[in-house]
Amino acid sequence: MIKIGLDAMGGDFAPETAVQGALLALEEFSDIEIYLYGQEEKILECMPKSHDRLKIVHCSDAFPMDVKEPAQAVRSQKDASMVRACQDAKTGDIDAVVSAGATGALIAAGTLIVRRLKEVDRPALAPVMPTIKKGKYTILCDAGATSEGKPQYLYQNAKIASIYAKEVLGVKSPKIGLLNIGTEESKGGELQQEAFKLISADASLDFVGNIESKSMISGEVDIIVADGYAGNIAMKAVEGAASSIFKLLKQELMGSLLGKIGAVFASGVFKSIKGHMDASSVGGAILLGINAPVIKAHGSSDSRAMMNAIRQARETVKQDVTGKIKTALQSKNT
Repeated sequence: MIKIGLDAMGGDFAPETAVQGALLALEEFSDIEIYLYGQEEKILECMPKSHDRLKIVHCSDAFPMDVKEPAQAVRSQKDASMVRACQDAKTGDIDAVVSAGATGALIAAGTLIVRRLKEVDRPALAPVMPTIKKGKYTILCDAGATSEGKPQYLYQNAKIASIYAKEVLGVKSPKIGLLNIGTEESKGGELQQEAFKLISADASLDFVGNIESKSMISGEVDIIVADGYAGNIAMKAVEGAASSIFKLLKQELMGSLLGKIGAVFASGVFKSIKGHMDASSVGGAILLGINAPVIKAHGSSDSRAMMNAIRQARETVKQDVTGKIKTALQSKNT
């Protein structure tokens, strides 16, 4: 039985969506147990029924979504739901952690408590982004776990993201692109140029070269490798642009009678596009390179999105992604 710890107090709509998502996941998968970490009284208020594979681990504390100095908070708030879940993942009492809580706090908890694999220089946050190609997604690795960049970090990001794409997303030979300011091999600074050499020298990787940020959701590659600083900026720029375009369309359509009539006829198309661009259908962002799977669901996740994050954690454990990352990097280092 796969044991998944769910931070019930993390997220904009906690603990209700966490409880509902857990119940949906238990209906969907018979091989999981879910442990809800959080304030028992509040969890029970949201729980319409009990379940023999759903257990509550009472925690007196929780992090706010805007937690200040996350590393310090993780060290000092020992009974916070996110901290307790990560502690149990460290000891092996549970197999994976899912949280819609503050990203900085979860990265800190994963790094400081669950701890990185000794074969990994720096953990990487790897969200799965939708693309304009239906049914195709792109992993961005790293999206903010490590702000400083070194060529070796980017090379390892390519390795660990490739394993994840194969084992969880089912991509047989994931194509990898390196985020850069141009597609030519000579583009970028020393970081990008040296990373290019390391990645291209590994015959086990299907490296297609540099990719510009304008092509991030084109579906040209399965993995975009970046340092955490550039990756986080690029990801938020894409998210912001997509959100602004939808707002502009709505503003223009609702600005006239003819536009409103057109919106009625096009409502099915807009609904389809919205569903197609919804990354929560795949799950959350996984923190790769640590000793147990830690999944970051979006803060505004609904119950279906939480269920998908739990599904993602289950699949990561089933496919032993952590073990395969260790093996792949050990063989490279020997």
